[in-house]
Amino acid sequence: MKVLLVDDSDILRNHLITILSDMEKVDIVGECIDTDSAIKDLKKKKPDLVILDIRIPGEGGIHVLKVAKEKFPNLKVIIFTDYPYPQYRTKCMEIGADYFFDKSTETEKLIDQIKHLAKQAT
Repeated sequence: MKVLLVDDSDILRNHLITILSDMEKVDIVGECIDTDSAIKDLKKKKPDLVILDIRIPGEGGIHVLKVAKEKFPNLKVIIFTDYPYPQYRTKCMEIGADYFFDKSTETEKLIDQIKHLAKQAT
């Protein structure tokens, strides 16, 4: 399963890389810190899963989510954010996010979901 990380926090990306690198069937194909690089990497690297923050430089993660779901409807997208407000959750899910997790309280849920998706990957 090819994974693209989209977050402007070096600390968070490095932490996720450390965790995901030990998972079977998970290959990190890219890291992006802003909207433009995320959209370019979606098209170029064709990931199976995107872990996406809402607040990133440029037009933001919600814009990336819209583009991702329009161009790649089968792409799995996990929103992983410090802004878990109900209006963001609702908007992201309406646009097509598959999962929405709070960075401060749901990291274990994120990891469990990635493991589950990796097991399903062929």
